[in-house]
Amino acid sequence: MSTQNNNSQNSSESHIDSENNYNLAYIIFISSVAAIGGFLFGFDSGVINGTVSALSNAFNADDVATGFNVASVLLGCAVGALFAGPMADKVGRRKMMMATAIVFAVSAFGSGIADSSTAFIFYRLLGGLGIGAASVLAPAYISEVAPAHIRGRLATLQQLAIVLGLFAAFLSNYLIASVAGGAEQVLMLDNAAWRWMFWVELIPALLFLLGVLFIPESPRYLVAQGELARAEAVFDKTIGGDVKAQVNDVKVSLHGDAKPQIRDIFIDGSKAIHPIIWVGIGLSVFQQFVGINVVFYYGAELWQAAGFDESQSLLINVIAGTTNIVATVIAIMLVDKIGRKLLLLVGSTGMCVSLFALAFIFGNADIDSVGKLQLTDNMGTLALIMANVFVVFFGISWGPVVWVLLGEMFNNRIRAAALAVAASAQWVANFLITMTFPIMLTGIGLAGAYGFYAVSALVSAIFVYYYVKETKGKSLEAM
Repeated sequence: MSTQNNNSQNSSESHIDSENNYNLAYIIFISSVAAIGGFLFGFDSGVINGTVSALSNAFNADDVATGFNVASVLLGCAVGALFAGPMADKVGRRKMMMATAIVFAVSAFGSGIADSSTAFIFYRLLGGLGIGAASVLAPAYISEVAPAHIRGRLATLQQLAIVLGLFAAFLSNYLIASVAGGAEQVLMLDNAAWRWMFWVELIPALLFLLGVLFIPESPRYLVAQGELARAEAVFDKTIGGDVKAQVNDVKVSLHGDAKPQIRDIFIDGSKAIHPIIWVGIGLSVFQQFVGINVVFYYGAELWQAAGFDESQSLLINVIAGTTNIVATVIAIMLVDKIGRKLLLLVGSTGMCVSLFALAFIFGNADIDSVGKLQLTDNMGTLALIMANVFVVFFGISWGPVVWVLLGEMFNNRIRAAALAVAASAQWVANFLITMTFPIMLTGIGLAGAYGFYAVSALVSAIFVYYYVKETKGKSLEAM
């Protein structure tokens, strides 16, 4: 059995790693279209930043209600991620991406017209379904159409799209608030600026829907459905080489003719899930517990708590978004050269140091009569530098690499379902961190919150060292 598996693995790698005949421009195009789902993921996640105070005043919400207005989208994300994988195995990656684009559009429009917390939360939950689905579909699709030797770089397009979406949301919020004179001020058609911040998302949502019409179905999904001729045609355009042998390798990796299903995540004859899925869950949880999304969801509130005004805080968000984009581009250049595991270890170390530095800065700042931190000019500058250092180390490591690993570390039979479970765990962790930040801010302050995130970064390094295996250069069939 061992010899057979090794032979199958070697054969698989030789077929997939062929660098002949594949159409690089075509692969980049279809991967980029799939990554628009990531852009919407980022935009929809980031657009709430800069609207928090306006929403609180518009709906007369207290701290807990405000936290839920922000975090409610993440409950939808968890559900969307959990169901997207199994549904993608049933109806295909492409149809699910179309449905996701429509969900994003409805959520964006509805969030802007909401006249109560209840209505707003409903549309944000709907948007969460789209984000959760996109977090599963884009990495799964990209990993399934990409040649092994460039798969890391192509899969990182997902994270690049996410950070571009975040940046677009920050920039859009900043420009709209600047023109209107504030997020609560009227902009056009007698509607407050914060409503237009959500409506801008309609543009990329419709572009995503249009783009998906021009991409093929995943060839590995087609093999699982028995549509071998169509799979060969897609492989011929993407992977190249001996497409019939490629299709046969995928069939072998599927372990028979039965189609992938959610119960495949369990060990045969057991109620225990496969250990590799626990590793995926761990990666997902630690990606959130370092507190990155506190910076992106509550950035304006965070910097106002540190003594900056609204305009300065929104501009700082734009700077952080730009830093994240640059860091992700660096990750694209490194991920297939030095590997996934080393990048994660470097990232954990850098995040740990910068987060402890921020905790120290905030812990030693004076507090004014209304409870806001008073940072000196030097300490304010140092805090901004450390915050961007944190974003850089996250951006070159845990931001993109977790999505790369989740898209490739599972075998063909369990990929969509396992990715769904891991991504769902990520959104639950994200919800917990996002929901608790306003409470932590009131209870233990910025220093306490950032101390917790720093400890999480330290533990994440230990987790990676012992449990994460390198996947650089391996074919999906060799996983």
